[in-house]
Amino acid sequence: MRGPMVSGVINQLLTTTDWGELDYLVIDMPPGTGDIHLTLCQVAPLTAAVIVTTPQKLAFIDVAKGVRMFSKLKVPCVAVVENMCYFDADEKRYYPFGKGSGTQVVQQFGIPNLFDLPIRTTLSSSGDTGIPEVVSDPQGDVAKIFQNLGVCVVQQCAKIRQQVSTAVSYDRSIRAIRVKVPDSDEEFFLHPATVRRNDRSAQSVDEWTGEQKVQYGDVPEDIEPEEIRPMGNYAVSITWPDGFSQIAPYDQLDMLERLVDVPLPATAAVASS
Repeated sequence: MRGPMVSGVINQLLTTTDWGELDYLVIDMPPGTGDIHLTLCQVAPLTAAVIVTTPQKLAFIDVAKGVRMFSKLKVPCVAVVENMCYFDADEKRYYPFGKGSGTQVVQQFGIPNLFDLPIRTTLSSSGDTGIPEVVSDPQGDVAKIFQNLGVCVVQQCAKIRQQVSTAVSYDRSIRAIRVKVPDSDEEFFLHPATVRRNDRSAQSVDEWTGEQKVQYGDVPEDIEPEEIRPMGNYAVSITWPDGFSQIAPYDQLDMLERLVDVPLPATAAVASS
């Protein structure tokens, strides 16, 4: 199928399937950086990515493209898995395809965790039979690698969700939108009306002429958002009193005029005797 048709199928699968209550939805992506990857990143609020590679240098080149694509789409890569890394025989460890590709990815892109999987017939057959080694041999070396990978992903996703959930919020006491972009120590404040007036969607700006549909005076100065919720790792969805739902990317918020000398609410310390 061609790109647009593939994108349509993925969109339909993700948005019209009754997935039920899920803790995690794991998506196995094909190699490369094509339409499938871009569609998934745009349709689904991906929390994180795990990079799977092999020791060959050619695989590293392909992986590097993927890491850069995820970086642009604000999807953090939390781990690298290197397949077919080694095998043990005669009390020695052999690396038939060379070594260091996974380590190179970790070092070059700052990905915090690396997991090496061996060449083993039981590992291959477990995929064919549908009985993974974490079930058939839960105390084995391979099972421990997968278990450690699972723990790593769960911990990293929890950390990312915590950062994203508090990245943008509305402080009613000072009537300002507080922005703290994930992976940054910088915090700043925006006037709600400024955010609303700078919406760049087709509802606010004519896509052909670039003409502003929503005029300055159309947005009241005392407007307040009704709800702010994260959209993946790259933007927030802001619901306004008129029912308008605005998608505001972090990069766009960072470019808006900021409030200065914001009167932060006073805090009181109570000492007990």
